[in-house]
Amino acid sequence: MSGSFDPSLYRVIDANLNRLKEGIRVIEDIARYVYNDKELASKLKELRHRSRIDDLQNLLNSRDSVNDVLRPTVSSEMNRDSLESIIIANYKRAQESSRVLEEMYKIIEPELSENFKSLRYALYQLEKENLTTSDS
Repeated sequence: MSGSFDPSLYRVIDANLNRLKEGIRVIEDIARYVYNDKELASKLKELRHRSRIDDLQNLLNSRDSVNDVLRPTVSSEMNRDSLESIIIANYKRAQESSRVLEEMYKIIEPELSENFKSLRYALYQLEKENLTTSDS
């Protein structure tokens, strides 16, 4: 990572990078194993592979999941009544995380900021394709 910034931002980046990839993976696995949707699963896999940062050592050094003040599960996180609700929650999780990464990288490495912006918009489009019917 280049540029001048507060090293504590690595913790924000690490948490959001993990959240982004985890959210995409949940949707990808549902598309792949539940719906046998090779096209959607492949698109999600490609996005997940684009969701990487090469500076792993600084990210790992900043990680402090044991002391995360919001680590305990919130009751609303347990409200899932269908696969669709899981898919929706994970699209939102991935979109929100990609936005945080986009913002952080504006001050660190603008090229990566654009990558995360592109990922966010791709997730918006996949969400629409995945969750709307073509009957209209």
